[in-house]
Amino acid sequence: MSDFEKICDYIEKNRQKAIELETVLTAIPALAPESGGNGELAKCEALEKWLKENGINDLERFDAADDRVESKIRPNLIATIKGKDDTKSLWIMSHMDVVPAGEPALWHTDPFTVVEKDGKLYGRGVEDDQQGLVCSVMAALALNACGIVPQYTVKLLFVADEEVGSAYGIQHLLNNYVIFGKDDLIIIPDGGDEKGETIEIAEKNLLWGKFRTIGKQAHGSTPDSGINAHLAACDLALKLNALESDLTERDDLFDPPRSTFQPTKKEANVPNVNTIPGEDVFYMDCRILPCYSLDFIRGEIKKRVAQTEAKYGVKIEFTEEQAVESPATPKNAEVVEVLGEALKRVLKIEPKLIGIGGGTVGAYLRKAGFNAVVWSLQDETMHQPDEYCVIQNLIDEAKVLASVMVKNS
Repeated sequence: MSDFEKICDYIEKNRQKAIELETVLTAIPALAPESGGNGELAKCEALEKWLKENGINDLERFDAADDRVESKIRPNLIATIKGKDDTKSLWIMSHMDVVPAGEPALWHTDPFTVVEKDGKLYGRGVEDDQQGLVCSVMAALALNACGIVPQYTVKLLFVADEEVGSAYGIQHLLNNYVIFGKDDLIIIPDGGDEKGETIEIAEKNLLWGKFRTIGKQAHGSTPDSGINAHLAACDLALKLNALESDLTERDDLFDPPRSTFQPTKKEANVPNVNTIPGEDVFYMDCRILPCYSLDFIRGEIKKRVAQTEAKYGVKIEFTEEQAVESPATPKNAEVVEVLGEALKRVLKIEPKLIGIGGGTVGAYLRKAGFNAVVWSLQDETMHQPDEYCVIQNLIDEAKVLASVMVKNS
């Protein structure tokens, strides 16, 4: 029996271990303070305990200070499995935090108690991102149980704060420690499709803008005595939205293949209908093809702000709520090729390389110069009521990651 066959046999026979770990983790709501929670420490400690009980003992913590939570820390945990080649590492990165359950009436089960039904596990976090976390652990357990040394040293990274910006998670690690090597392979099992055929290698650049328009309040019957901030803001929103057609570059790696500039959140201005608003605030969600730098986009925004200010006699303040810019992982990067071979071997599919408009922690890694890919075999029920994980997806995903660990030997 080959190493690959031994691994698959172990994972299939020990699916109850995967269910057990999902159950342990789901019972501990790891919510960020922004979501009314107390962070990830209790969940991290439960994970550490479970890993040690199951033979994974090389564990190291990299905590971030956070006075908003009771423990004052946000934990990041690394489990190491030594490989044949220690000159580079294979990282499997997942996150411990979850989003709130939302409206309880929309759930048919207790969100924080795993329920197994019809081949699925139901509960908040079972797919996002405990499926990725548990499948990486199962792959490591299979190596240990079968006495197989991985090709490269394997690092299972369990981070905090992915759902609310990653300041206490991957950003903390990148800003304060040197743990990644330039040749390391990084897989993030936190987004994919129900067939497992898409490997995400790029993200659009992200810019969330806040626009505060200041005019002059007046009575609705005498608009000429005021300056309508809302009207000017509408004009600006249309000017910014027009960038979707003004920026002509297209990239079929992404869907949609263009840059998008969408007005989204709108703050209340005046409380009554018959008042011309003297102040107005709206937000834009901009997802920009990597060929356009954020500095270029900032310049285009400033031009349109100036045009609207001159046309309406208003003052417009532009601030950035969030800005993330990153290059793509090369299509021929080793991590792309090795993962692709594992998908062919385990799932019998031809992988498809894609870019996405959404943001993942992969962007921070790519910006820092590390090749990272995002991949998973999942139905993408994250953040929804009745979130579930298909048990067979978890098992097959563990086989894929284990195949990568032994480099398809």
